Amino acid sequence: MTSIRYRYHTAEIGKYDIHYRTLRDRQQFADDLGEAEALGISSASWPLFGVVWPAGEILARLMTSYDIDSKRILEMGCGIGLASLVLNERLADVSATDVHPCAGDFLQYNSQLNSGRHIPFFRTAWEDSRIEAIGIFDLLIGSDLLYEQVHPKALSLFIKKYSNPRSEILLVEGGRGYGNNFRYRMQSMGFLVSEIEGFSRSFDKGDFKGKILRFRKY
Repeated sequence: MTSIRYRYHTAEIGKYDIHYRTLRDRQQFADDLGEAEALGISSASWPLFGVVWPAGEILARLMTSYDIDSKRILEMGCGIGLASLVLNERLADVSATDVHPCAGDFLQYNSQLNSGRHIPFFRTAWEDSRIEAIGIFDLLIGSDLLYEQVHPKALSLFIKKYSNPRSEILLVEGGRGYGNNFRYRMQSMGFLVSEIEGFSRSFDKGDFKGKILRFRKY
């Protein structure tokens, strides 16, 4: 059995101290049963879910005060689930999803580190058929999800499957060149787009090159 190494962190995010486990670094890999390979996840991309990226930290900080009243929330491509952990502290109705076969275990482990409630998780790829039992969501959030050419189309179609007809999408886009394509596709689905500016600079993320995109359909 291949062993992987971890790091443990405590981050002050807003008024919350969030404890979480990540992979030690992006050199870790363990796929003895071939689950990730069967899903098309290469050894090079395998560890990417298990570290916190700048966009993920920004999303988590946004969630400390974002309007969540009576909303059913889904974190897309959750990775280790940092934004979901913050929302769980706020007792939000939050669920999470990721394609990676280890993401659900990381999410629940991190929830337990914070003595939090169980966070519903379902593993799916964006192109998979809709899981009827999951239902639909009022607010869908994600960070740094557009890093390949196929992602704008795949993510927009995923959102179409799981969003309420009157819904809001919040995406911290990592500046990898596919944001405009995604914006166009969301607008073609009837969403109004806006940007949240200046937020990353408020906590020393001035090196962040992406954008915080908000899509709304009324």
